[in-house]
Amino acid sequence: MTGSVLRTRSPAPPAGGGQPLSGSPLAVRGAVAAGAVAGIGLVILVLLVVVGWVAAPHDGLGLTGVLRTAATAWLIGNHVGFVLTGTGPVGMLPLGLVLLPGALLWRAGRWVVRTGGVTRLRHVGSAALAVAVPYATLSVALAAAGRSAQAAPSILQAAACGFLLALTAAGLGGARALAPWSQLTGLMPARLRAVVTGAAGALAVLAGAGALLAGGSLAAHLGQYAAINRALSPGLIGAGLLILAQVGYVPNAIVWAIAFTLGPGFAFGNGTVIAPGGSMLGPLPEFPMLAALPAGPHPAVPAALSVAMLAVPYLAGAFGGLLIARAAPTPVLEAAPLWGFGAGALAGCVLAVLAWFAGGPLGNGRLAAVGPSPWQTGVVAVLEVGVAAAISAGVANWLRYRGTRLGVTRFDGLLQATGLLRASQPPDEDEHTIYLNQWDEPGPGDDGPPAGYGPASLP
Repeated sequence: MTGSVLRTRSPAPPAGGGQPLSGSPLAVRGAVAAGAVAGIGLVILVLLVVVGWVAAPHDGLGLTGVLRTAATAWLIGNHVGFVLTGTGPVGMLPLGLVLLPGALLWRAGRWVVRTGGVTRLRHVGSAALAVAVPYATLSVALAAAGRSAQAAPSILQAAACGFLLALTAAGLGGARALAPWSQLTGLMPARLRAVVTGAAGALAVLAGAGALLAGGSLAAHLGQYAAINRALSPGLIGAGLLILAQVGYVPNAIVWAIAFTLGPGFAFGNGTVIAPGGSMLGPLPEFPMLAALPAGPHPAVPAALSVAMLAVPYLAGAFGGLLIARAAPTPVLEAAPLWGFGAGALAGCVLAVLAWFAGGPLGNGRLAAVGPSPWQTGVVAVLEVGVAAAISAGVANWLRYRGTRLGVTRFDGLLQATGLLRASQPPDEDEHTIYLNQWDEPGPGDDGPPAGYGPASLP
């Protein structure tokens, strides 16, 4: 299994062309990769900011202001919050923008591993650190340089978010450069792999249902969406940038919809709630995507659809339990429900983290609380998905165990009837039993132990 994981690959040239930095330390390669990622991201965002500045110029915003705005946008793409003068902290940031630096850091991790002579998985962490440390340093530098009288990015979040994003994306990219996903997941213990598979299946069902709910709600309010667009009258270029901003908030909307199906729902301001049982909203900002939110103190969806939405977490848990039973190495009746609940607990923890990143304040006033509650989302997900997964995994393992036992019994009976298998009988006292010493040295005519015999070399 680990032989292909440990194989050495020929160094690949860097993405920008040219020769690889042969003989350079891993830290130098990581610094070069981090600088390239930050530079490419800044160039893309500077171009977008310049386009918006030309289409709708602002008095007093010169080239320095454009560069500071691009640096702030780059930090927002790394999920770094900021403080607006006269408004307060802004932390409700688009999760979709994280895909741009995440994809670039993924490629950076692959390049560092392939050109740095990394051939073992335990060395991928060093390669990821070589990218993450300088990347976090660049994030802090940009947060300090991007401060102005209008906006002040958080230096602490720049260091923490930049480091965690680079460490995760570069580490996954570097590991994938050494081996395919099937071999990487095969390094986990069988039971843990089954739990992760069940949690991933439950999260996939919840994400699909959330995407359908968010898209269906927006489609049902297309008239309000068009009215907000007409009121904003952004123009051709402004409309393109506005659509790009809304696409960035699509992952946030899916996480909010998942919280809706779980039951706690989410808020859009202090004293507001959007849940299956009802909604209570105040005035909303003029952002076209917010037209999907139901207004007024009435049920957000029809009663039948509300019941169907509340059943989604249990269906997701049941699906995850079936995946656990299928991926389990052997049927274990006693532990199957425990593994199922563990998958639900893992899914709940992931949803709590996503809910935390998908929401945040929009100032110090009425919109200081926006998005789902992380702890409520996590606890309810653990209970609903975990209990359903435990029941499903227990039933599926019992059926599998029962089918296995019946299948073995019937197969043995068939072999005995055909004479291919003798029924077990007590040994005769006159018969001699020959014991083989498996640890004896092979004789002259023996081929010896098979290839690969013995403990496998670990990565």
